Amino acid sequence: MPVEEFVAGWISGALGLVLGHPFDTVKVRLQTQTTYQGIVDCMVKIYRHESAYFLAPFDLIKVRLQNQTEPRAQLGGSSPQYRGPMHCAASIFQKEGPRGLFRGAWALTLRDTPTVGIYFVTYEVLCRQCTPERQNPSSATVLVAGGFAGITSWVAATPLDVIKSRMQMDGLKRRAYQGMLDCMVSSVQQEGLGVFFRGVTINSARAFPVNAVTFLSYEYLLRWWG
Repeated sequence: MPVEEFVAGWISGALGLVLGHPFDTVKVRLQTQTTYQGIVDCMVKIYRHESAYFLAPFDLIKVRLQNQTEPRAQLGGSSPQYRGPMHCAASIFQKEGPRGLFRGAWALTLRDTPTVGIYFVTYEVLCRQCTPERQNPSSATVLVAGGFAGITSWVAATPLDVIKSRMQMDGLKRRAYQGMLDCMVSSVQQEGLGVFFRGVTINSARAFPVNAVTFLSYEYLLRWWG
């Protein structure tokens, strides 16, 4: 059922993105900025000063918009650097060239390639362990397996996720890194090895509900289409 699986995957993925986007914004802020005291402080400041949600098709634009701390334009006040996804993309292209739009692409590729395998293997193993033979997994099993699959994959992905976010923000004001390896070395020298797991808590908090909902909706849509 390739068509049904595609549609089910698209719908469940969209639900996961909608649910996880606020957590993703907090995660990116914590990874790339040092003005917050923790997860709660970051959430409160974003809610108080911005109250905005950004939808962008590209990860780079998403990260740039999420790191934009200026409030929405007000009469007599300063305007934010980016007015939206299209303006953000155009500004990056104008100031940084075509390569600027692909900043952090290698880190993104290296982050996602192994973690996709970890993600689905974890889900399948947990479902099989908790489900009797020749039966479909229960809703509770799908929720738990999907949630823990998300946590496992994000714990593995967080080190490169930190580097990706920093590479994507590099060039906004000045070039701080010569490349991905230089970003890794500089980050460790300045902040220690713990920098690679900055944001892992918010990643995990986001991963469980997002992926639980994603897998549950996917499984139910497939069963509904028969």
